[in-house]
Amino acid sequence: MDHQIWNKFGEDGECLSNTIAGKAPIEGEESSTYVVEEGAFARPGAGDGGFVRHRLTIANVEIDSGAAKVLIVIPTLGTRAQYLRSTIESIKAQQVPASIVIVGPTDSPVIRQVSASFDIPVVADPGSLPGAINAGIKDHAAGHDFVGWLNDDDYLEPGSLAATTQALVRNPQAVVAYGACRYVDAEGRELWISSAGKWAERALSWGPDLIPQPGMLVRAEAWQVVGGLDVSYRLAFDLDLLLRLRKVGDFINTGTVVSNFRWHPESLTVDNRAVNFAESERAKRSALSPWARRLAPLWEPPVRWATRMAVWEVDRRARKRLEMASLATPAR
Repeated sequence: MDHQIWNKFGEDGECLSNTIAGKAPIEGEESSTYVVEEGAFARPGAGDGGFVRHRLTIANVEIDSGAAKVLIVIPTLGTRAQYLRSTIESIKAQQVPASIVIVGPTDSPVIRQVSASFDIPVVADPGSLPGAINAGIKDHAAGHDFVGWLNDDDYLEPGSLAATTQALVRNPQAVVAYGACRYVDAEGRELWISSAGKWAERALSWGPDLIPQPGMLVRAEAWQVVGGLDVSYRLAFDLDLLLRLRKVGDFINTGTVVSNFRWHPESLTVDNRAVNFAESERAKRSALSPWARRLAPLWEPPVRWATRMAVWEVDRRARKRLEMASLATPAR
């Protein structure tokens, strides 16, 4: 598409104005529909006081879920060959076909071998995880309806892409489709299932992030308009993206398990909890209105405590699983 069609609304859905960035309404459409050229969209939260929302309207577009074009980017350093292959195989096994792009060091023997084995293009790693995801989507998003990324140690659940693409096709105003995520240990044994409840979206800007990123799909137009991931974040870039996308359109929960997240010492979020907590709070504060931002210190400590307790519980389960596995393994 050469342009996006947008509506400008207040929190109550009332149309606030009939111009956006000086653009005129589209001829023949209602006065609340506008053409916004690339680059004209102001990042949500920047100067809007937290009360203006920019709603994406998909006009005259019909997508067959079976023919939906999906792009999945896999950022990797090429250090976990077995996990990387498992990740790719989980995408290849989906009922809905998807284009796959690997982003990583182009001189990595593992990446070269995997790329050749699966016939997958490789994009050079720009030096950061969010930058790598942005680069993969920027280079290959053309012609795709939905985009997403999957870390090289996670993998999709069977039927994942069928569930998420169908959710987005059936809900044209939705910009994100997500589902539950199964947490597994390094050997793939289940620890627990993270299911986003009905309060997950409402709590996104002040509470814990309960929307799992693995398996999540984003409407390509919405990704382009919000500008993709913010590379100033090391870990909480997915939360920041969700907070910005929430001001653009609806989120749809498939109600099914769509992915598996490996909980092991090398996992970025697991291994850098202090950084993740700090970045999450920064992202949430940036999405709040000025008055709410001043009150954030009141609820941040209990949310931090609750998140730490959840992390501790998963760690406990992982250790218990590993102990049981070691006891079951005969000594040599």
